[in-house]
Amino acid sequence: MIGSDPGGAFAHGPDASEAVATGAGTGPSTTGPVGTPVTLLIADDDEVTRSGLRMLLAARPGIAVVGEAADGVEAVEQARRLRPDVVLMDVRMPRLNGIEATRQLLADSPDFADSAEPPKVVVITTFENDGYVTAALSAGASGFVLKRLPVQQIAEAVRVVAAGEAILFPAALRRMVAARPLGSAEALPKAALTGREEEVLRSMATGLSNPEIAESLMVSLETVKTHVGNVLTKLGAQNRTHAVVIAYESGLVVPGFAG
Repeated sequence: MIGSDPGGAFAHGPDASEAVATGAGTGPSTTGPVGTPVTLLIADDDEVTRSGLRMLLAARPGIAVVGEAADGVEAVEQARRLRPDVVLMDVRMPRLNGIEATRQLLADSPDFADSAEPPKVVVITTFENDGYVTAALSAGASGFVLKRLPVQQIAEAVRVVAAGEAILFPAALRRMVAARPLGSAEALPKAALTGREEEVLRSMATGLSNPEIAESLMVSLETVKTHVGNVLTKLGAQNRTHAVVIAYESGLVVPGFAG
């Protein structure tokens, strides 16, 4: 059921009080000039859900819904054709699930040469303990939202991700990763992170933004951005969210860690 409560900012309200928008600080926004709407493609195999999302999100300021897809294959095809800023991607779809569709899209940089990079992906799911979500985040999705959230919060997630940031639900992510085997245990040793880079990664895993990390470590914002960039490069992470998944799966950060 799609939420329709118009009240509240993204980081507030039931099921969303732990949501954190965090800036990666590793590049410019991919959206257009101020006032240019974020273009959005909605991929969901349920026609009622898909139509409802389109109607509700198209009515929100700053968002232009440019297309729909009923499965992962269609999502990839439509994204290549329409070049949206963001794809709102369901994970359980026929023909090609959202995980593989995300992986294909984010490997398509040459196909998106004239728009600088592939679209950002926001996973949308019914259950916050859905094991598919962590796999999608590992494939490069910038975050996830729950279908039951108020539409204003889903719209804000789309805008935040389009601006080059990430949407994290730290507690929900901890629960999801805790249910999975340690699949990246060798990632951190091979990455050879410095002590300070590990500190920054732990802070990222709690959902702290770059300014908050700078304040907690008493360093400059530019220094934090450099460390975040180094962490992503060394881990081979698609983005900040993927780095956090690796931190949990490798055991650097354990479920229940609060900073």
